[in-house]
Amino acid sequence: MSGTVTNTRLSQLRQSMREHQISAWIVPSADPHLSEYLPEYWQQRVWLSGFTGSVGTVVVTADFAGLWVDSRYWEQATVQLANTDIVLMKVGEPDVPTVDTWLATHLSSQSVVGFNSSMMALKQYRHMTQVLANLQVQFYTQTDLVAGLWKDRPALPCAAIYEHKAPFISQTRIEKLVMVRDSMRVVGADWHFISSLDDIAWILNLRGADVDYNPVFLGHLLLSAERAVLFVHQNKIDMALAGTLAADGVEIADYDTVADVLTSLPADTTMLIDPDRMTLALSQSACEKVIEQVNPSRLLKSQKTAADLANVRTAMEQDGAALCEFFAWLEKAQESGENISELTIDEKICAARARQPHYVSPSFATIAGFNANGAMPHYRATPESFSYIKGDGLLLIDSGGQYLNGTTDITRVVPIGTPSIEQKFDYTVVLKGMIQLSLAVFPRDYPSALLDTLARTPLWQNGLDYGHGTGHGVGYFLNVHEGPQVISHRAYQFPHTAMKEGMITSNEPGVYRPGKWGVRIENLVAAVPAHKTEFVDALRFETLTLCPIDTRCITVALLSNEERQWLNAYHAEVLARLHPYVSGDALEWLERRTQPI
Repeated sequence: MSGTVTNTRLSQLRQSMREHQISAWIVPSADPHLSEYLPEYWQQRVWLSGFTGSVGTVVVTADFAGLWVDSRYWEQATVQLANTDIVLMKVGEPDVPTVDTWLATHLSSQSVVGFNSSMMALKQYRHMTQVLANLQVQFYTQTDLVAGLWKDRPALPCAAIYEHKAPFISQTRIEKLVMVRDSMRVVGADWHFISSLDDIAWILNLRGADVDYNPVFLGHLLLSAERAVLFVHQNKIDMALAGTLAADGVEIADYDTVADVLTSLPADTTMLIDPDRMTLALSQSACEKVIEQVNPSRLLKSQKTAADLANVRTAMEQDGAALCEFFAWLEKAQESGENISELTIDEKICAARARQPHYVSPSFATIAGFNANGAMPHYRATPESFSYIKGDGLLLIDSGGQYLNGTTDITRVVPIGTPSIEQKFDYTVVLKGMIQLSLAVFPRDYPSALLDTLARTPLWQNGLDYGHGTGHGVGYFLNVHEGPQVISHRAYQFPHTAMKEGMITSNEPGVYRPGKWGVRIENLVAAVPAHKTEFVDALRFETLTLCPIDTRCITVALLSNEERQWLNAYHAEVLARLHPYVSGDALEWLERRTQPI
């Protein structure tokens, strides 16, 4: 989007703000379900600013417009905000205040702050009111100003909802409802309201296609001890599925009636809500008596069962076979002088996955960044802006697949031509960090954030670091980003973020040199039992991802004996498990790239 278009839209918004006597307007990356990835209908921040990253908040006043984003998006935002009046606010930099703090220091007393209350979490709203309390700020939520300006706004998605069935599920819909209701009973809740799409999909063993890359659907769920009411647009569910749900005690109600139903609940009942996963708008319709805590399903679904993990292991073998096919093609194409672009990488890797059993879709937009583009952690090539893969350097490829039997997410870096000594050094140090976290042994329920130090220590020792977290949770044929656990020393520690058996988490340290190159090596790992003694009941990480790590980029002398042993053992396992799935060029490539060092 051109800077002229962005500036015109800012001017239109400011005019509307003047008409409504609003001092500041906030445009978050959110929808009524507070999702990370949004249907186009809810991508207001993209429409207004032209910045296409998955997260970011825009604040507009009469004389200022700013975009708050973290370090994953600084370079991308710099490019996309060029020639606009929007200032890049680098979240995490010591001199950059948060949105709320910025408002507190730039607004006058009794200013009016506006936003769409269906795009604001209750918890976020409360924090903002506390920070702005001294200014006696008023909040305007009656009209969505951006929606009024967006004339060609896409329609809400209407993809059909379908069942996630055996043999890919290990717990029935009824069993999951029982587990959630048990959690409600423990805290004394009569009702439980859920808006988060991955929680709803998991509880009901349903999937959809309303959000790119995530097999979820727009809906809300209201539970009591006897009732389960699913609020969806009713044309999404056919008669057969409606009958199946009814047999399991799930009623269907229209998506747009949710606020009315919440308001009609008996006044003397108690409702369990998650203030971080419920919007301000819907919280205003909820019961007066509420119990606030993390959705029980969020923790339940993060702990994959033994059967789930067995399915995921098979999905990883299928995914690994697709990657062998892709990388074998890539090397032959390079040798033959074929003209390869970052767009070609995306096309070929998705096509290879699509040939595997149970494949549904990519799990996120493929990141294929050559040299300087790889220095942008969430870079995405487009037909308007991409690079060809030629010359010397490093090609970073971060990709993943949604399979009926699991969700994958993997990053590999491969040499193009001859990598430099400096590039190999960065690659090796990142690999050391990834291996050290892979080797972790830790007590059950250990704070997940504290594990971050293991991956970063080799980088810190060499004066290096990276701005993003080291690990995020991963769903089971669900969102590729799933909580509650997170491996990041910058993350808040809560009891519900402890590392528990069955959790699948990414392991992805990196180094990014702006304008030069980026390195990230990522595997998915599962927390599994290690040992139990009189001193400790310990977990360890089982590496799930199966794909060679390119040894041509390694400075072997920098690896310890333990690290070399881990890498050789990993490659031996990759070869043994993927060998039955591949043949021809893919098998030859697999055997070549798993040779011990």
